[in-house]
Amino acid sequence: MTSVDVVRAAFTAYLAQDREAIDRLLADDFVFTSPQDDHIGKAAFLEVCFPTADRLRHQEILEAVALDDHQVYVRYEYELTTGERHRNVEVQTVRDCRIAEIQVYFGGRFPSG
Repeated sequence: MTSVDVVRAAFTAYLAQDREAIDRLLADDFVFTSPQDDHIGKAAFLEVCFPTADRLRHQEILEAVALDDHQVYVRYEYELTTGERHRNVEVQTVRDCRIAEIQVYFGGRFPSG
């Protein structure tokens, strides 16, 4: 699998809430950072962040591009069950076909249209 394939598989596992699949895709020393989470580890990510897909009505990857052999830039859009729409950008680091780090960058709501 390419690094982009690994990242896409992780998005699929998240939406399906497939805990076994995501566990296989995340490195043991995985680190997650976002404006709300500062360098949390794999266990905290799986407890706090992973089980949130039920908030989503729809999610679509707009771009997933390899920046180099290890880093993947991902831009995606999602709609919450409340109708709010958002766009996020992530840089994910893939090592040995497992995600070692996710850095999430996001702002406010994104209008329809």
